[in-house]
This record gives sequence, structure tokens and C-alpha cells, in this order.
Amino acid sequence: MALNLSPGEKVIFQGHPSWRAILGFYFKGLLVSLLVAAVVALVTRITGDEVDKALVALVLIAGVAITILLGFVKRVATTYTITNRRLNIKRGIVSREVQETRLERVQNVNYDQSVYQRAMQIGDVDFDTAAGDDYNFIFAGVAQPEEVVEQVDRATRAAQPHAGLGEPDEEHRQPPADGGQAGTTTPRA
Repeated sequence: MALNLSPGEKVIFQGHPSWRAILGFYFKGLLVSLLVAAVVALVTRITGDEVDKALVALVLIAGVAITILLGFVKRVATTYTITNRRLNIKRGIVSREVQETRLERVQNVNYDQSVYQRAMQIGDVDFDTAAGDDYNFIFAGVAQPEEVVEQVDRATRAAQPHAGLGEPDEEHRQPPADGGQAGTTTPRA
């Protein structure tokens, strides 16, 4: 399901968690499948004279297939979108969870990478919003998180009402024509 855009709103970034972010899920699923297959082998050995190899193979294949399917669904059922006005996270296929915030509410953008994530070139982008600490707004497992941070920075600057037209900073401010301090009044005699 596509994001409903307002007039003048443009998508800057849209994506899913990287397939590399799901590898950990696949590894855990494979381990669980192997453990379940080993338990089935042990039970069939105890209850019969030998291991029911066909049943063990069926359990292992079913476990791996279910793991692959769940990982794929988990990945494609999560969509991260950045527009020139807002951030959006959609999760789910049957049931749906949507998180959304306006760009002007974003106060800080940080990304985190564990050693594993750095090796896989993925990371978690955390948006601190005006909603506070109780509201977690995270693009988890995105590829090249530094690029996502850069896209949000660009979108945030572009969304500012007077981008580039604001007050000059202290370094570029011109002194007042009368040589006095700006904003001060001098007493008259």
C-alpha cells in the first residue's frame, strides 16, 4: 500500500530493512529447526528401533521453509518512507502498525551500528522527536544508515520555511551604520 501524498509532497527515500538485517533471524531459525529435528530423531529412536529419517528430514525442511517465509514477510511488511514533509514507518500485512511524524518535529537523527552491523553495512537510524523518550521512531536494519541520515538532514533543511533566508550568524553580521552596538540605545543629553 502506497503512502498517500499531499499536494507538493515528494518521496525522498522509501525502503525496507535490508535483507542482510534478516540474516540473524535466518540463522536463529535454522538453529531452532536443527534442534527440533534432533529432538524428533531422539524421540523416534527411543520409541522405535531406529531413527525415522524421513520424519526428521520433513521436520527440518519444514522448519527451514517456515523460517525463510517468515523472514521474507517480516522484511517486506516493513516500509520506511521519508518525504519532504514527514517520516513514516508501516509494519504488517494483515494487521497494520503505522508510525508517522512531521519533519519539523525531528530534533536529532543518530544511527547505531554494532560490529556485526558494520560488517554487514546496515544499522539502525534513531529519530529523536518532540514527542519525547516514550516514542521510539527507528528505521531498524537499513542499508547504508549514514545515507538515510543525510537524506533526512537534506529534507529537514528543505522543509524549513525560510531555509537560507534567516538571520545571519554572528560571524557574517554587519555592524550598525552608526558604529554602536546593535539593539542598544544610547542616552541623549
